Order: sequence, then structure tokens, then C-alpha cells
Amino acid sequence: MEAAVAAVDLRKHFPRKQVGGNILVRRLRRYVKHRRTKEVQTGASPAPAADGQTKTAGTIEDSAAGDDVILAVDGVSFEVNPGEVFGFLGPNGAGKTTTIRMLATLLEPTSGHAYICGYDVTKQSREVRRRLGVVLAGDRSLYWKLSGRENLEFFATLYHVPRRQIKGRVDELLERTQLADRADELVERYSTGMRQRLSLARALLADPPVLLLDEPTLGLDPQAARNLRALVLELKQEGRAILLTTHYMEEADFLSDRIAIIDHGKIIALDTPSGLKSRLTSDRVFRLEVAGLHGNIDCLVERVPELNIVELRQDEEAETTQLTFTMMDGQTNTAALWQAVAAAGLMVLNYTVKAPTLEDVFIALTGRGLRD
Repeated sequence: MEAAVAAVDLRKHFPRKQVGGNILVRRLRRYVKHRRTKEVQTGASPAPAADGQTKTAGTIEDSAAGDDVILAVDGVSFEVNPGEVFGFLGPNGAGKTTTIRMLATLLEPTSGHAYICGYDVTKQSREVRRRLGVVLAGDRSLYWKLSGRENLEFFATLYHVPRRQIKGRVDELLERTQLADRADELVERYSTGMRQRLSLARALLADPPVLLLDEPTLGLDPQAARNLRALVLELKQEGRAILLTTHYMEEADFLSDRIAIIDHGKIIALDTPSGLKSRLTSDRVFRLEVAGLHGNIDCLVERVPELNIVELRQDEEAETTQLTFTMMDGQTNTAALWQAVAAAGLMVLNYTVKAPTLEDVFIALTGRGLRD
């Protein structure tokens, strides 16, 4: 079965933006041009450097301009199959949205390749767009002074939906996204959840086989988010390939068949949700809360070498320290743990044991939370 979405060694560079940097470069370039012009007019030779070697003013320009870049996406490769929800998780700034925008033909990759239904996103962008439905986080591309129905009719024309099919297609999608009873109201009166559902309806107008959903439930109330998740599962059952980014771990765990975790532009893990959770060194996760802001938690690790810290969090306002960890043999080592706690003089406020979650895995891999 051919992958509906394929990214192969995808990279994207951005110039590093520094305050005042561009102004400095322009001033240096003007200075260089002035020096060169003056040298030509006077016949002066370039001044010797302190090391005795001759340097020209061009060296100043070259070093000032530089090629200082941020590598937002660094060699990302993955595939999404028809009928699969592929979760794409990472902290803020990890490269998720940049990857989505490259797949959606909104950004051109610096290097590497990406394909939608076998079409190259760079060389065959028109064919790619015909097979894509895209919902971007914080998207404001709906027309707020038009009704929901008018928005869909307008975009259906842009998406080359046959004229005779537009009314039926719009009515079908309004029903499916539970907007039929509010279809003729202006979008400016819609709630955030209603606008998000309308954006998804717009993405489905051309009946695309591939959907790119960038944080589709962000800012929705629990009921609206639940309804949208149910719709995503329906779309999956229809055989669509869905690439999903989200800030909600439970949502990713519930919806995704496979999940890739990206950090600093690189995919650091790719597996099923259960496969990712099995990477932790224990089938249980321990959480210990103690009084005080303790920097000497390391003494626990020294006394219980099997202890693997997942997260250490201090609450300065409550003056407590919370330690999340796993142990290779939790049942056997629990006694050693309590002995270490007593030896360290720690006052235990709370202690829980639970099955590992996707969030535990994420923090263990990246060292930070999904919203950090």
C-alpha cells in the first residue's frame, strides 16, 4: 500500500533574526562600498592587519552578513498511510507547524522531499493541493462578515467543486459538522468551536484523501472537542490519511494509530502509543511529593540506583518538590526507596503509583512538557 503522506529527510532553515542585525549589516555594507570607492579614487592599498597580513574591507561585509540560520526542521522522515491517524507531537518551537506548512505547500523545504499521494509538494504543488484538506492552528481565513453557508459556497467555487454539486456538498458538511441550524448566521457570531468545525468543513469540501490538522481542538470547550474528535475518527474510518498535531496528550493517545515525537527539529521517537509507553523502564510510574524545595534529591538516586527520574518539579509558592520516576523492579525496590527517603530526612506529603502515560514518555524523552 502506497503511503498517502511521505516525508524524506525534510529540512527547513530560517535566517536567525537578531534585533538591529539587519540595520548593522546594511550600515557595514555602505561603509564597505564607501571604502572601496575611496580606495579606487585615491589608489590607496588595503591597510595591513595586526598580524601583518593584508585584509580588505570585503572581509567585514562577509562576516557581518554571514549565513547564520535556525534549523527548524532537521532531517524529518515519516509516512502516513490511508486510514491512519498519525500523531505529531512536540514542545512549542519543535518544528511541528513548519513541517505541516511544508506538506501543505505553504513553505518550500530547504532540502529533502515530501509527497502527497505520490505527488512532489515542490514540483507538483497544484496536484498536491487537490488532494489536501488543511486546518491550521489559529487560522483566520474564514470570512467573518459572511455566513457559514456563504463561506463554504465561496470556497467550494475556489476548490473547483462542480457547480451542480455545491449545494448538496455544503448541506452535507453543515450537517456533519453540526452547523446546519446556524448555517445562515454570520461567522463573527460563531463560537471558537463553531469556527473550528467550519474550518474542518471547508477542508472537506473537495473530499480530499489527506487531512493535515494542526491543533484542531485548541481552545475548544470539552463538548466541542469531544465532537470534533469523534468526527476525526469517522474520517479515518472512511480511509483518509490524517496527520494530527495537538497539545493534548490524552487526545493524541486516543486518536493516533502511531505517534512521532519531534524535538529541536528532529524526530526522536516514532511508534504506536502503547509502544512508546513500553519504552519506560517500568510498567508503573511513581510520583512522590515532599515538603520543601529540595535540591538534594540526587541522594535518592545514589541509594536506589534502579530509580530513573522522569520529572522533577518544584512549587516555590507551596514550597514542595514533586518527583516523578520509574524503577526497574518497583515492587522489590520500594523498601529501598523508603529507606532512602528516611535517610534524606524528607517529609512525604503524597505518594501515588500509576500506569505510565504518554505524557510521562514525552517528558522522559524531551525533558519538558508538551506546552513548554
